[in-house]
Amino acid sequence: MLPYFYQQHLADQAGPFQLDEEASHHCTQVLRMKEGAGLLLTDGKGLKAEAQISTASRKRTSVNILNVEHTTTAKAQFGLAIAFTKNKSRNEWLLEKATELGISHVFPIFTQRGERDKINPERLNNILVSAMLQSQQVYLPQLHEAQKLEALLDTSGALFEQKFIAHCEAEQARNSYWSALETGKNTLVLIGPEGDFTAEEIEQSLKSGFVPVSFGENRLRTETAGLYACTVFNAKNYG
Repeated sequence: MLPYFYQQHLADQAGPFQLDEEASHHCTQVLRMKEGAGLLLTDGKGLKAEAQISTASRKRTSVNILNVEHTTTAKAQFGLAIAFTKNKSRNEWLLEKATELGISHVFPIFTQRGERDKINPERLNNILVSAMLQSQQVYLPQLHEAQKLEALLDTSGALFEQKFIAHCEAEQARNSYWSALETGKNTLVLIGPEGDFTAEEIEQSLKSGFVPVSFGENRLRTETAGLYACTVFNAKNYG
């Protein structure tokens, strides 16, 4: 299998192309690739190109793009709005696995009981890129700017046809996520922090058109709940 690289500004036609410094370094210093070696490139926006190294250089490797394919987006997109935990490795694990499952949008949110008040977007985006390449995909999930839950509720209506909030308040009526999820629709799921959403946050979400759902009888960790939401969406739409 040919090595696979992310190039944000990939050319959309055959011809000469220069890799960025990071990819150049990885090609020549890590993989020890030489002139004539083949590789694959993607821009994370649907383009996938087969190329061959013409000049190997640590900072300015040049390739010749042989052919370019364009893949259309998935018929239904999945977005996850989640209050990340204080454990960075658990958050990164979730993003890696969710990307492998084909997630389209990630919305880090800040909630009243949340454990984080800031994130490192560059680090998280690198996790997404790595997982996209590892799973041989051509679409990079969009990492949205971290925001308060209230802001997300005000702006999430345009893109998503169905919206769910997963919470653990047993006294409040909730539908089965599996049963409520309709196929072929852009979907957004809200996942709260370890301490769950507050009653006020749940009420605000319901007023904004989110449908309350349950993920089963067991109480799940935040990252497990996020992965479950992705997996069920993937299974019902593409499984």
